[in-house]
Amino acid sequence: MKFSTETLRKIPIFGIAGNFAEHLSQAGEDADFVNVVTKEKNAPKVFFSIYLPNFNSFLATFPLSSSMLEADFSSPINCHLEPEVCVMFNITYQKNKIANLQPIAFTAFNDCSIRRPNANKISHKKNWGENCSGIAQFWQPINSLQQNNELDNYSIVSYLKRNNEYIPYGMNSPVTGYQYFHQKLLNWLIDTFNNQKDEGPLEDICDYLTTLQNSLAKQLFHSEQRVTLALERRFFYKQEMNFLFMYMTSKKLTNKRYLNILNLAVKILLLLAFYNKLLTKQRAQNK
Repeated sequence: MKFSTETLRKIPIFGIAGNFAEHLSQAGEDADFVNVVTKEKNAPKVFFSIYLPNFNSFLATFPLSSSMLEADFSSPINCHLEPEVCVMFNITYQKNKIANLQPIAFTAFNDCSIRRPNANKISHKKNWGENCSGIAQFWQPINSLQQNNELDNYSIVSYLKRNNEYIPYGMNSPVTGYQYFHQKLLNWLIDTFNNQKDEGPLEDICDYLTTLQNSLAKQLFHSEQRVTLALERRFFYKQEMNFLFMYMTSKKLTNKRYLNILNLAVKILLLLAFYNKLLTKQRAQNK
């Protein structure tokens, strides 16, 4: 299934930080959350905004693209790719509070960040302009986040093309590897939406939603994946390419065979892109 750009422009986008083991330390951001107290040790740390349609701030800039990543690479910006899974929800309100979240679809998401050491909020690192977040064109339907739902059968993996070398960028991770998932994640989302306050890196999401409520129909949420690149190789540079896959998990395949299949898929995609570029060039010359 697909959603038009016009539809996605009407939907706020939020993210979860700290829902995958070691992600914050790998991203070099664990120090930002030392004063954030959670109910459980392994609970997500924070809920943050990426896009708020018609909002009176930089967050009103629509960031999604399925084909490119735009940034000013004229100086070092520490652009960090973040392979994610993204879920779209219908929401139910009661007295300006969220009462229920009903998942309707999911897809792959690249929650790219610019590492800004002095940024007060995570959202300042996420939305720096148009085409700064990647999203797949096709979505898979889902009607529940309870255990054994459709999403449980998927894994996510990412590759980076750098200097003609294809580097595994994200660990081959089952979606069920998130620390909070299923009903526990839904409960956390609703509670955090309604009660998170504007303190330190945290934002008052409920206040945002109260402002936007009359125009809201759906929400996009995502959660992070652990990356595999060493610190000095983690960042994304001009003219590099990122390939992000979500695929149906089969218990009959080993991790080695997963990687072989995904490597083959990358080569096929690159070959198709190369021939498409040649064909476009030939058509331009024939005119």
